[in-house]
Amino acid sequence: MVRYIVLALILLIALGVCAGVDGFCGLGWLWILPVCILGSAVALIVVYFLTLWISSLLVNIEKPQKKDNPFYRWLVQTTASLGIWILRIRVRTRGLEQLPKSGRFMLVCNHLSLLDPLILLNYCKKSQLAFIAKRESASMFLVGKLMHRMMCQLINRENDREALKTIINCIRMIQEDKVSVAVFPEGYITGDDLLHPFRSGVFKIAQKANVPIVVCTLQNTQEVKRNMPHLRHTDVAFHLLGVIQPEDFAGMTTVDIGNKVHAMMAEDLGPDLVFQENP
Repeated sequence: MVRYIVLALILLIALGVCAGVDGFCGLGWLWILPVCILGSAVALIVVYFLTLWISSLLVNIEKPQKKDNPFYRWLVQTTASLGIWILRIRVRTRGLEQLPKSGRFMLVCNHLSLLDPLILLNYCKKSQLAFIAKRESASMFLVGKLMHRMMCQLINRENDREALKTIINCIRMIQEDKVSVAVFPEGYITGDDLLHPFRSGVFKIAQKANVPIVVCTLQNTQEVKRNMPHLRHTDVAFHLLGVIQPEDFAGMTTVDIGNKVHAMMAEDLGPDLVFQENP
């Protein structure tokens, strides 16, 4: 929907400028219109970027975020939708009808690329996902501040005590019905495109908050950066494999839960996309 609105705006602006300059008299509009379309597209990009930038300037990242901000969430989700279109990503989904329509949950997914959150945000728009991200994300231009207003939580992977504080915050946010939490349990982008072992401590969030675990996989998002210079489409697969209810992991340890989720992802991805430990 967003892309059609953008295209319509570009065309209307271009037609308006063309009419004002040439009035469609003679054949001059045949070259004026394409120029106006290009100029309108550039102008909209500049205006949108300025909107993102000014919005980010209004964010104090040192101030704790007490609730999800609808405007910033809309801004980020719109950016995600536009990004998928501009980057020529074609997403093939499966199983999204299983996504909980009410109540909070914890979503887990494998991690291949910095673009992974764009896919999740675009296809889980009504779920109010707040991501757990590495603490270095706070210093990323625009991204860190926009994430902050969406209640995303930063985690220190090198300090267990600080990491536990992040997990406790996520449990509290779910219990207070503020957001659902999205986690990449591998903990980092592996770089080899394979599913790696999990850091199972994050499953304490679902365990303590007593909410379902939504298990997903992504395939091929890492290919976008290779295809873009050649203006090629990238086909991405986004699968929702199932929803594990709290009663299904009652009494299990976080390691057991992690192993169960890992097995579901591994079965969907296939053995060629799963990291194998050397014997």
